[in-house]
Amino acid sequence: MAGKEKSWRDAAVLLIDHQVGTMGWVKSIPLEEMKRNAVMLAKTAKILKLPVILTSSMEDHPQGPLMPELEEALPHEFGVRIKRAGIVNAMNDKNFAAAVEATGRKMLIVAGVTNDVCTVFPTLTLLERGYEVIVVADAGGSPGKTADELALSRMERAGATLLGTNQLLAGLAGDWSTPEGSQIVTVLGAALQA
Repeated sequence: MAGKEKSWRDAAVLLIDHQVGTMGWVKSIPLEEMKRNAVMLAKTAKILKLPVILTSSMEDHPQGPLMPELEEALPHEFGVRIKRAGIVNAMNDKNFAAAVEATGRKMLIVAGVTNDVCTVFPTLTLLERGYEVIVVADAGGSPGKTADELALSRMERAGATLLGTNQLLAGLAGDWSTPEGSQIVTVLGAALQA
């Protein structure tokens, strides 16, 4: 693994509000593609033993519960997810912020639904606090294409690195022939053929 990608394995993964109701509001990317990308990210994090923090907002309201595929991929992390009581910026929730800090990681891989609300605000806060942030743009989405483009542009201008899921997974794998790389390519292949 060469260059910057090598340090990606020192990251923690934040999956923000991949809730069944909220995901239904997204129109900037097909729902199944966004779900597939979020699950591939979760499974890859598990393979590489990266710390993962899951959070949700108001699961008993229209946002709904986190998607069940995340529980399948990350049962422990799902069980200890941070349930926010409506706080928009997850970093303003003391439990979520404490969990992020407890990872000890200065690089964070972030995906959220929606990009124009649930991803942008914590990403800006994380950047202000000195974290290096990679936003997985296609493991989230927004209610409209313009809203998504504006949010992604705002995060990039603030210093976040924007990547697609496939590019991130390839960079994390580094070498498909390693034991981890082989598992990641299996996850990628199965998801893309489904």
